Amino acid sequence: MATGMLVNGQWTKEPYQQDPEGRFKRNPTKFRNWVSADGSTGFKAESGRYHLYVSLACPWAHRTLIMRKLKGLEEAISLSIVDPFMDEDGWEFSEAPGCIPDMVHGARYLREVYLKADQNCTGRVTVPVLWDKEKNTIANNESREIIRMFDTEFEAIAKSQVSFYPDHLQEEIDRAIDRIYQPINNGVYRAGFATTQTAYDEAVTELFEALDYWEGVLSQQAYLCGDRITEADWCMFTTLFRFDPVYYVHFKCNLRRISDYPYLGNYLKDLYQQPGVSDTCNLDQIKQHYYKSHPHINPTRIVPKGPVIDWVAG
Repeated sequence: MATGMLVNGQWTKEPYQQDPEGRFKRNPTKFRNWVSADGSTGFKAESGRYHLYVSLACPWAHRTLIMRKLKGLEEAISLSIVDPFMDEDGWEFSEAPGCIPDMVHGARYLREVYLKADQNCTGRVTVPVLWDKEKNTIANNESREIIRMFDTEFEAIAKSQVSFYPDHLQEEIDRAIDRIYQPINNGVYRAGFATTQTAYDEAVTELFEALDYWEGVLSQQAYLCGDRITEADWCMFTTLFRFDPVYYVHFKCNLRRISDYPYLGNYLKDLYQQPGVSDTCNLDQIKQHYYKSHPHINPTRIVPKGPVIDWVAG
């Protein structure tokens, strides 16, 4: 399960971290500056100042792409999209269909962007990345914080004034995002990257217990926090969207498909059909990434044709 990371500014072929029981351990994000509307944090929300690096395959990056789209920030925040295939050299920029090269630095690999922010950087080179062109550094690479900043701190710049973090639901939204993170968002990776049966069984059990819980919630209300779409729903959506095409097979999360859940299945299609969301979804790149980039799981790197999913039918 070899992959790469930066250690004191040098690229190394380091495997994903595991605990002694074979559980996948996710490395914490490194850059956690807060972009604020008034600039009091040193990073002011301004049109044209920030550049977003994403992968269309990555669910964490997909969140930020959705929020950028729904808030109408496309003209305010420029974009680069890495190639879906990731080998031991990490995320790479290319001219492949659907990709956008690095227009800020002209980098070949995303790790070069990290090194421009910190030449002695140690850590995984992940997407999303929010780059500050004025300070010439990474402002933030934590997806949950980036979507919150796009949603709240860029309000004066955003073309859409819809809020996904309304005052009266803020505590409930934060609780929901916390509740879905470990068993669901990270849970599929905990199952897929487990290296022991015990670690896999633990992750899959927690994953489907959580999915069953939210199926019950959605049988009583339209969205995770009530009758309106919030940030929590977009955090859930990007995992559910990849579930049947990828996680069910590739990560062995095969107790049930999302399409087997009446409420979760319809909820997923409802979110997909929200104006602009489907523009951010690229199943081809998602499948290319997962099935080709993890040879320890899929050594043939054959990408399956299916499944056939009707994203419109209710």
